[in-house]
Amino acid sequence: MKYDVVVIGGSAAGMIAAKTAKLAHPDKSVLVVKKEEITLVPCGIPYIFSTLNSIDDDKVGTDPIKKLGVDFLIEEVKKVDVENKKVITGKTEIDYDRLVFATGSTPFVPPIEGVDQEGVFNIPKDYVYLKGILEPISRAKNIVIIGAGFIGVEMSDELRQQGKNVTLVEALERVLPLAFDEDISEIVNEQLVSRGLNIKTGHKVLRLVGENGHVTSVELDNGELLKADAVILSIGYKPCTELAVEAGLYMGRYNSIWTDEYQRTSIPDIFAVGDCAEHKDFFTRKATRLMLASTATFDARVAGMNLFGIRLIKQNKGNISIFSTAIEGMAMGAAGITEATAKNEGFEIRVGKFTAVDRHPGAVPDASPQTVKLIFSKSGGVLLGAQVATGKSAGELINILGMAVQQGLSAIDIVTMQFGTHPLLTAAPTMYPAIVAAESVAREICCG
Repeated sequence: MKYDVVVIGGSAAGMIAAKTAKLAHPDKSVLVVKKEEITLVPCGIPYIFSTLNSIDDDKVGTDPIKKLGVDFLIEEVKKVDVENKKVITGKTEIDYDRLVFATGSTPFVPPIEGVDQEGVFNIPKDYVYLKGILEPISRAKNIVIIGAGFIGVEMSDELRQQGKNVTLVEALERVLPLAFDEDISEIVNEQLVSRGLNIKTGHKVLRLVGENGHVTSVELDNGELLKADAVILSIGYKPCTELAVEAGLYMGRYNSIWTDEYQRTSIPDIFAVGDCAEHKDFFTRKATRLMLASTATFDARVAGMNLFGIRLIKQNKGNISIFSTAIEGMAMGAAGITEATAKNEGFEIRVGKFTAVDRHPGAVPDASPQTVKLIFSKSGGVLLGAQVATGKSAGELINILGMAVQQGLSAIDIVTMQFGTHPLLTAAPTMYPAIVAAESVAREICCG
């Protein structure tokens, strides 16, 4: 077999890399090689436990990409021969002209005593594995989730809605500790506790206790035992880069594949996108552990456009890190750097914050409080980061604020932004939180 473009991996990054490659270079042949026949929407995985009727509702369809002329091969890649430009599976050898690594990530399993017992699960992007754990988790009454990042929080809320006694454990001092500052995390914490979730922050797990090979409880570093019929590990993911290491690609920090601004690796004609590729912070250019489907598709579009020459000049010189998540009755979003990170990195900052109702008047049925926190540079008032806690409008609002971060808008730019409002869709024009949050900082800049 011979293809102009071979993509290894068929999740978000791989799919979009293949699609973009075919659209940008319609005369080129494109093949996606992936070991799983079924691909899931990564961000939808927590919702297979309650919100979605079935795990099959979270499948990603491949027909639209196939109709473009992209081929698929369901086999596991065993080796990449960079000298002869071959991808080798257990059954097939494929010659390539351009190669894209989109090998993704896999859950990090901590070296905790008892982690290999029955009833202990992690959350990979694997249809067969996840389908297999649905039934044992549904039978469990007491569930402990270790790790209060996005997936841990989302799964905790989903399983709580199923009537489970759920305890969320986090070694750091608060939930969602990396994406949000303490004041915004506290809003989320209060919402979760009010819904009946048990939260244990500031405590590490010492070991998982079991009987007859099945987990029965979780022991914390303060000696507390948490009863558990099931334990879910949600401590993060690590890049799948074994193939890349064996192929001789240069690796960056955190064992991810180094790339330049156009997703090109250290070996000519080989690109890397998504969770397996190294990402850099927008402001500091430091390597980060960023792993998001939205970032993966951004990488994939850049790579796909530029496989056979630089067509798309990449103006974004780093990753903004835009996050959003939702629990029952609340959605949150963050873009750019937090106040805590800004201070740790030595930025001199100003902070604006405001809360109002996201509809007007507040008696509109689906109205909810909307808190917006904006972090600006002290000199010039350039927007460095934003955080939002509100109703479902948080997802789109944080995307707009993320664009403001990317474009280097100032507090004055935001205050003078022209915007539309509607009683059923937005906060009141007189109390629009994003505008009012920027006003105090704009006044400081203008008036001293």
